[in-house]
Order: sequence, then structure tokens, then C-alpha cells
Amino acid sequence: MPQPLWTPSAERVAASRMEAFRRFVNERQALSPADYPALHAWSIEERVRFWQAIVEFFDIRFQRLPRTVLEESLAMPGAHWFPGATLNFAQHLLRRRDSHPALVAIGEDDSRECLTYAQLAEQVAGLQRALQAAGVGVGDRVAAFMPNTWQTVVGMLATTSLGATWSSCSPDFGTQGVIDRFGQIEPKVLIACAGYRYAGKTLDLTAKLNDILPRLPSLEQLVVVPYARPAARAEDFAGIGARVSLWDDFFRPGGQPAFVPVPFEHPLYILYSSGTTGVPKCIVHGTGGMLLQHVKEHGLHTDLGPDDTLFYFTTCGWMMWNWLVSGLALGATLVLYDGSPFHPGSERLMDLADAEGISVFGTSAKYLAALEKAGVRPRDSHRLERLKTVLSTGSPLAHESFDYVYRHIKPDVCLSSISGGTDIAACFALGNPVLPVWRGELQCKGLGMAVEVWDDDGHPLHGEKGELVCTRHFPSMPVGFWNDPDGEKYRSAYFERFPGVWAHGDYAEETEHGGMIIHGRSDAVLNPGGVRIGTAEIYRQVEKIEQVLEAIAIGQDWDGDVRVVLFVRLREGVVLDDTLRERICQTIRSNTTPRHVPARIAQVNDIPRTISGKIAEIAVRHAVHGRPVKNTDALANPQALEEFHDRPELRS
Repeated sequence: MPQPLWTPSAERVAASRMEAFRRFVNERQALSPADYPALHAWSIEERVRFWQAIVEFFDIRFQRLPRTVLEESLAMPGAHWFPGATLNFAQHLLRRRDSHPALVAIGEDDSRECLTYAQLAEQVAGLQRALQAAGVGVGDRVAAFMPNTWQTVVGMLATTSLGATWSSCSPDFGTQGVIDRFGQIEPKVLIACAGYRYAGKTLDLTAKLNDILPRLPSLEQLVVVPYARPAARAEDFAGIGARVSLWDDFFRPGGQPAFVPVPFEHPLYILYSSGTTGVPKCIVHGTGGMLLQHVKEHGLHTDLGPDDTLFYFTTCGWMMWNWLVSGLALGATLVLYDGSPFHPGSERLMDLADAEGISVFGTSAKYLAALEKAGVRPRDSHRLERLKTVLSTGSPLAHESFDYVYRHIKPDVCLSSISGGTDIAACFALGNPVLPVWRGELQCKGLGMAVEVWDDDGHPLHGEKGELVCTRHFPSMPVGFWNDPDGEKYRSAYFERFPGVWAHGDYAEETEHGGMIIHGRSDAVLNPGGVRIGTAEIYRQVEKIEQVLEAIAIGQDWDGDVRVVLFVRLREGVVLDDTLRERICQTIRSNTTPRHVPARIAQVNDIPRTISGKIAEIAVRHAVHGRPVKNTDALANPQALEEFHDRPELRS
């Protein structure tokens, strides 16, 4: 019989916050959920009591108490959590004020800057005063075009301390991509770096910023962080109709920040859809919902505490940055890394884990697969003494990557594949320190998340693939979309597929262990002969083959049906020949079904991906069919699409 790859010790379970919360619920609610399934069932059936318990367990402080916990209509959307309550997000992230490290910012050039919690509060206080003097108040937008470093976190905390709304893009976004996002939300202040580093190169952003700034007419203040371009001057950005200041000239740190209380649903963050099918949607996330969801996920599901050091490899253009910084609410130390994870070599992030004593290491499924392909075996070369949890997201984590982590990174870690999205800036399914890890599975559904898998007719499925849905309201549902006053775009995005129920757009499966398997995005599901196939099922097999670095599969319209087409990026010097094609087909056929075997396989030099690193299946499908790709600025490497147009092997 199959066995779990890892099972927590009785000591680890007893010491976990998840177990402490279970005991807390038992004592406060006069209940006796004996295990996680029972606790999860209670959190769904008694959502009001559950979320109130989260407020009490994590000491969430309301300046004005709510009238009740939940006012809701029968169907989603239409809920209001903690109506009447006021609070401040930044206040909860800055409750710790001692000499313990809060932020450790590491640059690709080996620069290292550390801020203690006391120093972080002083930086936020100084920037807060300067933003107030610049006219920033409740409801104004402050945008950042910044790398993942400490100034960005200070900017977010100062902004949200004032009740203003924060939004960010990473400096690798193209000019039009930035305008498509920030142009919609009309920021009053922009914080931007003058240059950044990646893969051993220093990139000057002066010209790009001078292209962007005139197209943000709402802008009243530009704050330039020199960062990788220390010679930057305010005069480099003259003539834009806004005041320009360098970061060090704009404010002086010191004192203690004040906190403006705002309603529970007050806009905290604006995040963006990928934009590969048009102008990105501006997704507005509320203050209280983000705070409650993130402390639950960090504190209970990740078992994060004040003695932990949390790292997530992310840019400021991905929701995982927003998730990462909430670790401050648990008093943890955050390690911020800006640069390539493979510069100067494949072991860069493992070196970082040792050097900084990282206990919770977060990354993408693609990174773990790349480490394995590169032959990196950290268990043999690194101590990883404090490492207790590895988090993975961005795409489904292959079964083989589970094996790799336990065989070659560390056998005694909780490997948590997590899945949610920008839509909720949180997770539907994720890790759990009190549950075993099964190969290929996300450990559990999140507490308070009524996650199910449905067939096309809205019937629940178990052990079969279908649509991932959430059947009940939860606090981190978006407040709405920006510039969508009647909510039509919002309802269309999530509630049309199954009226009144959140349809997330993932193709998923619930397992016998109570875990989840994500098989890919629903809009990328292949449908040859009417049989639905998740693309992750194909990638898992193809990427076992040593010569294949990565792959992308799409459905091509053909003879009134759909056929599977697979594109592969191979190791340098390897050419796709008939022998390799046959090996790919045989590997897929032997481990899946004949339906999964591609009708055509083609070699490409690069695979297009979004700024956040996800492969762009829909964009490739459009290119193969000769349809325009509406927004190539949403891609990190739009030039890669050129290889997918007019392929001779796809004409027959």
C-alpha cells in the first residue's frame, strides 16, 4: 500500500499552532474536533464562530467593534464580514517593536541590509509623515515599480497605515504593462527604482520610467529609489508634471507611526490578473479579509511564529509578495531576495537558506524541477539545519518533485504545495503541519474554505477530476474590481459558471486522504474526443525525460475536433528527432492514457510565460491558431511567441 512521504512526529504536532488552535476551539466553543477533518468541517458549518475564533486567537484588534460577524445573502457574492468594524492592516504587521530582525534584504550582488522591528517602525513613521505631506490620505492609491527589497515593504506599510491603497509591479514589467495597470487606478504617488539587477546584468530604468510617467496624469509625487543605479538624480525625471524626490531626500526616519482605522472591507491592495487575454483586471482586496486570511494561513497552515525566518522567492508583481509580507503579523523575520535564483549558480537560494537560517522556504514548482534537472543535491552540500517547511506554488508540483525534495533536499520537512491565486490573494488548498504529506497532493483544504470539486452539472465529485469551486462566502473574496461600479465584471469572472458559487477556474481532484490535486487551469484543459485532460498530467510525464527542460501543451482545432500539440524546450545541443519523439509518446502513453499522447510534438527555443513565471498556454493557443494575442506586455518574454506562429508541422 502507498505510504506518505512524511508524517509529523507527535512532538511536532503537539507544538504546532494548528494543534494549539484546535485546543483553543475546544475550550472556547465547548467542542471536541478530534482531528483536522473534524476541525475543517466545523470551520465550514460554523463559519461565524470559526472566523471569530481566528480574531480572538490572533488578537486582531478592532478600533470600532463590528455589529456582527457576517451579513450575507443566500448566494455569492453579497456577504459583508465584520460590518461596522474598523482596524488598520499595518498596525498588525508592526506590533513587534524590538531589536529582532524584521527584514533581511539580499541583492543579487550579495548586498545585505537588515532592519529590526524597531527600525522598521521608524522607517514607516518617517515615510508616513512624508506621504501625508504629499497629500496622501484614505482611499488614495500609492503605486510601486520596485524590486523585492526593504524599501518596498516600508512603502506598503506607510501607505496602508494612512488608509491609502497599495499596488505594485516589478521592474521587469514592460512599459505598456505598467501603464495598463497603474493607468487604471490613477495613483497619487509612485515609488520607483532607477535600476535593478538580474542574471548578472544591471538594468537602467531611466528611459522606461520617462516613457511611463507622462502617461500617469494623476501622479503628484515620484519617489525614486536609486537601488542598482546609485548615481540617479531627481533631475533625470524632470518635466513630468509631478514633484520628484530621491528616497533619502523624501523623508527622515524616526518616531512611531500612527494608524488610521478603516472599515473591514476598505481597499487595501489592488492586484492584477495576468492580462494575457486583454487589459488586466484590477482586483481590489479588503483590509480585514487579507489580514484574517493571511494570519490563518501563516500561523496555522504554515506554523509560522516569531522565531521563524520566512523566505519566498517572488517579485512584487506576484501575489506571493503580498502573502510573504504578512509574515510580519506573526513576528517572523522575512528574507527578501531580489535577482535571479540561478545567479551565479544553481545553488544560490540553497546558500541563502543556510546563510540566513531560513526555516520556511517558499518557491515555485518550476524552480524545484529546475534544481532537479541541474543535478543539485542540497542534502549533500548544505546544512539546512533550521529548514522545517518547503512551500511550492505557481503551477502543480509534479509527483517527481515531491520525491526530489525528500530524497535530495531534506527528509524531515513538511512539503506543502499550495494553491489559490491573485483572485483571493490567498489559498484554497495548502499545507498543514499536523498532517502527512502524500506524493503529488496538496495536504488539505484551508480552514474556513468550503472547497469542492464539481462536474459540469454542479454535482460534487470525489476521486474524479472537475471544477474547483468554493460554495460559501469567505473573508478574502475581493471587494470587487476597480472601475466596475455595478459589479458586472466581478460576477462574470467568478459566478457565471455556477450561479451563486465561486468557480475558480482550476481543474482539480479531491483525494481519499482529504487532499487535493490540481491538474491545471480549466481554460487550458485539453479536450480531444470530448475527454478532458489537465495539462499538468502531460507535463509531469514529459519533464521526467532528461533531455526535456520544460514543455507546453495546447489543444489545436483539427478536423472538427481538438488534437493535443506539445512543444518542448530541450537541453542545449539536443535536437528533437524521431527517437526522442517516440520516447516522449511512450512515456506519456505508459503512465497516462492514449488520449494524452500528443498528435504533434515540436521543438522550441523558449516558452512564453507571464511576468509571475507561469507558462502562457492561452497565448500559445492563440498564436498557433493565428489569432492575435491581445496583450503581449503581460508576458515576460513576448518574443518567444514568434516561434509558435505558422508552424509547418501543424498544417497536417
